[in-house]
Amino acid sequence: MKIECVSKVLNAKVLCEGKGLDTEVLSACGCDLMSDVLAFVKNQAMLLTGLVNLQVVRTAEMMDMKAIVFVRGKMPGNDIIELAKDMKIAVLSTDLPLYMACGKLYDAGLHND
Repeated sequence: MKIECVSKVLNAKVLCEGKGLDTEVLSACGCDLMSDVLAFVKNQAMLLTGLVNLQVVRTAEMMDMKAIVFVRGKMPGNDIIELAKDMKIAVLSTDLPLYMACGKLYDAGLHND
């Protein structure tokens, strides 16, 4: 699923385009524990989280994630957005809670097969 499609499915605001909105993500991880992200993430993944700090971007970069979606209307600070820009990671924000955001992406065809 392309990041542009993710933003439409989640009615999310794009805060940083990363490598571009036509970048493909093949799976998603909904998590607030970065240790779980490190343990379970797959390639070409996207992170959905309510945790808003620089460690989220650093973890996403370590795992070669293409996008981060902040849920529950959380808005990252400029330091987070600038770091994501430097690392070419797309950043989005949605008002949806984590559970519903993951469900909507699953229903739209993004499966972690």
